[in-house]
Amino acid sequence: MFKIWNNSPNQWKILVSREQIVHYLETVQDLIVILLCIGLFSIMLIRMGELFFSLMHPLQFQAITSDILFLLILVELFRLLIIYLQERRISVGVAVEVSIVSTLREVILRGVVEIPNTQLWAICGFLVVLGGLLLVRTIQGRIFKTIGFSEKNLHI
Repeated sequence: MFKIWNNSPNQWKILVSREQIVHYLETVQDLIVILLCIGLFSIMLIRMGELFFSLMHPLQFQAITSDILFLLILVELFRLLIIYLQERRISVGVAVEVSIVSTLREVILRGVVEIPNTQLWAICGFLVVLGGLLLVRTIQGRIFKTIGFSEKNLHI
């Protein structure tokens, strides 16, 4: 990794600059994200097949709704990874939407009646906070568009 310059022991030169190291690390990170996208897409196809075959049997509303919401979560995660690959940033709005849908999926899966009151209040508070974050994100986007700032320049 190091090369002696002019055969002098006091002068060391780095063969790879910081920019090249960062570029290589970003390339590896992109490869990881691409592999995650392929994995998510494969899981979505498998779950779609399972959902199709589960519709052949007597309908179980709770299981089918849970599977559909799980597919929506996977689609949103896929979208989040695609946005990351395109813009090199995580979309806060999409991440909050994924959190909301996954929380609602768990509530539907377990049933509202079976969840203890304290946990139900905690879930309600969590959803209110996530909704507030989504609202703030929407308002923030409108303000920046009105002023003329772009999110890419601000690295939000």
